[in-house]
Amino acid sequence: MATLLDIGVSAGINILSAFIFFVIFAILRLQPFNDRVYFSKWYLKGLRSSPTRGGAFVQRFVNLDFRAYLKFLNWMPQALKMPEPELIDHAGLDSVVYLRIYWLGLKIFAPIAVLAWAVLVPVNWTNDTLELANQLRNVTSSDIDKLSVSNIPEYSMRFWTHIVMAYAFTIWTCYVLMKEYETIANMRLQFLATEARRPDQFTVLVRNVPPDADETVSELVEHFFLVNHPDHYLTHQVVCNANKLADLVEKKKKLQNWLDYYQLKYSRNNTGRIMVKLGFLGLWGQRVDAIEHYTAEIDKTSKEIAKEREEVVNDPKSIMPAAFVSFKTRWAAAVCAQTQQTRNPTQWLTEWAPEPRDVYWPNLAIPYVALTVRRLLMHVAFFFLTFFFIIPIAFVQSLATIEGIVKVAPFLKVIVEDEFMKSVIQGFLPGIALKLFLIFLPSILMIMAKFEGFTSISSLERRSAFRYYIFNFVNVFLASVITGAAFEQLSAFLNQSPNQIPKTIGVAIPMKATFFITYIMVDGWAGVAGEILMLKPLIMFHLKNTFLVKTEKDREEAMDPGSIGFNTGEPRIQLYFLLGLVYAPVTPMLLPFILIFFALAYIVYRHQIINVYNQEYESAAAFWPDVHGRVIAALMISQVLLMGLLGTKHAALAAPFLIALPVLTIGFHRFCKGRYEPAFVRYPLQEAKMKDTLESAREPNLNLKGYLQSAYVHPVFKGGEDDDDDDDDYGDDKLGKFEDEAIIVPTKRQSRRNTPAPSKISGESSPSLPFSGKEV
Repeated sequence: MATLLDIGVSAGINILSAFIFFVIFAILRLQPFNDRVYFSKWYLKGLRSSPTRGGAFVQRFVNLDFRAYLKFLNWMPQALKMPEPELIDHAGLDSVVYLRIYWLGLKIFAPIAVLAWAVLVPVNWTNDTLELANQLRNVTSSDIDKLSVSNIPEYSMRFWTHIVMAYAFTIWTCYVLMKEYETIANMRLQFLATEARRPDQFTVLVRNVPPDADETVSELVEHFFLVNHPDHYLTHQVVCNANKLADLVEKKKKLQNWLDYYQLKYSRNNTGRIMVKLGFLGLWGQRVDAIEHYTAEIDKTSKEIAKEREEVVNDPKSIMPAAFVSFKTRWAAAVCAQTQQTRNPTQWLTEWAPEPRDVYWPNLAIPYVALTVRRLLMHVAFFFLTFFFIIPIAFVQSLATIEGIVKVAPFLKVIVEDEFMKSVIQGFLPGIALKLFLIFLPSILMIMAKFEGFTSISSLERRSAFRYYIFNFVNVFLASVITGAAFEQLSAFLNQSPNQIPKTIGVAIPMKATFFITYIMVDGWAGVAGEILMLKPLIMFHLKNTFLVKTEKDREEAMDPGSIGFNTGEPRIQLYFLLGLVYAPVTPMLLPFILIFFALAYIVYRHQIINVYNQEYESAAAFWPDVHGRVIAALMISQVLLMGLLGTKHAALAAPFLIALPVLTIGFHRFCKGRYEPAFVRYPLQEAKMKDTLESAREPNLNLKGYLQSAYVHPVFKGGEDDDDDDDDYGDDKLGKFEDEAIIVPTKRQSRRNTPAPSKISGESSPSLPFSGKEV
C-alpha cells in the first residue's frame, strides 16, 4: 500500500523526469539541424525555410544565441496564442476538436475538484474507521485512504453528503457535455459549409454490386446510376484488387532506398567495391557487389510490377463488386449516400466515400460477404486477448502491494527494509510496469481492425480506439481494482467468514486510488512530457538524412511528423475521465493529479498540432459521438460503483436515491443522441443545396468531371517517381479504360421500366430497374 512518502517520491521522480524532458526539448528544438523535426508542419506547408542554408558554418548546426536558452519554456505561451479559427485553418477541424477533449476534461474536473475538496475531504477525514479496522481486523490502509469514503463507518448519515455530491457531479458533467456537443456540432456544420471543394463531397462508395453475366462491373454501375440517378450521375471508378501490385511497389521502394544508401556511401569513399552478404540480416551467405545486386533486384521487381499491372487490368476477377460513384452536386451525393437504392437491402449498398487520403485501399479488395465472418472472428479474438491479459495485470498489482505481500510472505521483508527503495518500488515501478505491458497493444488492435475490413483510416482508428477503451476498462481499471483488493486483503480473506468478503472488497476499492495516482504520474505527467521530444522521428530523420537523402524532396520525405493518433490518444484520455468520475465522490485525492494531466497534455499537444503533426485525413470531427458516448459510459460506471460501495456500507436509506442517476443519465444520452448526433452521421440536404448554389454562382464553368475523374484511382495506378516511365504510361491507359467511358453505353438487356411485376428469371428484381435482370 503506497503511503504519502511513496506518492511524494513518485511525484518527485515524475516531475523531475518531465522537467528534464522539457529542458532537453528546449535545447534540441533550438538547433538548426533539428529544425525539420520540431517544425515539420511549417516545412510541409512551405512556410519555413531551413536555417542550415545560410550564415556561418557552425551556426548552421548549433544555435550560438545563449539568450534563446534562457527562455526554454517560452514554447508554452506560444502554443496558446493561436486562436481557434486560425488553428482550424492551419491544422483542420479534427485536430482542434481532439484538443477540445483535453479542454473538456479541464472544464468538468476543475469545479468538481474544488467542490470535492471543500465538502467531501473534511467529511471523510474526520473519522477513525480505518485506524480501528487496521488494529482490530488487520486491514491494510494508509493515510491517503483516510481522505476517502472508506474512512466513514457503516450506517453513517454522512453518506448523504456523497449522494448529494454524486448528483451535483452528474448534473455538472451532463451540462458541460451537452454544451460541448452543441458547440462541436455547430463547428462541424460550419466547417462543412466553408471548407474547400473536396472529392468526397460529391462521391459515394457503392458496395455489393450484384454479379451479372452480360456486363462488366463498370458497365453495370454506370447503367444503374444512369437509370436511377439520370440527372445527377457524373462518373465512377471501379475498385480493383491491387494489393499484390501495391506490395511490389513498396518492395521496389525499399530496394531503391538501399541502392541510394550504397551509392551515396560509394560516392563518399570509392576506394573499393561495397560487398554485402545475402543471408539473414547480412550475417552470412554469398558475398555480392551491393550496387549491382540492388540494381538487378530493382530491374527484376520493375518487370514483376509491369506483369502484375497487366494481370490486374485484364483479369475480370481483379475487379471487385464495388465502385466510387461521383455526382454533379453535393445534394445528389447526399441523397444517394443516405437512401436505400433497391428493394433488396443487401445489394447496391451506398455510404459516403472517405476522402482520398482517408481510403484504406487494401480492405477495398475484401468481399463484402466476408466482412461479417471477419468481424465475428475478431470479436472472439478480442475477448480472449482482453481476459488473458489479466494475468500480467495481476502480476503488476503484486508489485504495487509490497506491504500486503509482506504480511503473508515475511521472507520478502529484507528486500523492502530500505524506506527509499520501498517508496521507489511502490510509488514508481507499478505504473511504469503497467505502461510497458501496454506498449504493443495499439499495434495489435490496429491489426485486428484492419482484418475486419474497414475501408477508411479514420474508421480503423475509431474501431481500434473503441477496443482500446474496453481493454483499459477491463484490464487497467477493473482488473487493477479486483486483483489489487485480493492481494491487499489476502490476510483478511483467509481469516473471516465468506459473508464478510464483499465488505472487505467494498473498503478496498477506494484504496486502489494510490495505484492509479502513481499510474497517472508516470503515464500522464512524464509520458506526456516525453511525447514532445519526438525521439523516434528525430533519430529516423537524422539516419535517413545521413544515409539516404540526395535531394530536397528526399529530405522532405525523411520527415515523419506523425499525427494525433486518435486510436491511442483518445482511449488514454477516456481512462482519465473514467478514473476522475469514479473517484471524485470516493477519493478526491486523485483529482488534482488528473487536472495536471489535462492541463499539461492540452499545452503539449497544442504545440505539436501547430508545429509538428500533419494529420493524414480530415473527417470533420466525425469521432465526437464516440467521445461523448464513452464519457457517458464512464459517468454511469461511476454511479453503479458508488451504489455498490454504499451497499457494502449498509447505507440502506441513502443508497436507493442513487438509482435515479443512471436512469437520468441514459435519458440525457438519448436526448443528445437524437438532438446532436445526426450532424455527425448525415449531411443535411439544405446545407448541400446551399453549398452547390454558391459554387455554381461563383464557378459556372467548373469542369467537375475533370476534377473528380482520377480522385479515387488506386495510388499504384497514378504513377510516380518510384515507377518506371512505361508504368506511368500504363497508368494513363488504366485511367482511360476505367474512367473515360462514354456516358451512354449500349446495353444487352431490354428496359422493364413499365413492367408491373418482377421478372420470372430474377424474382428479386425491382420493376423500376431495367437492367437488374438478364435478357431472356
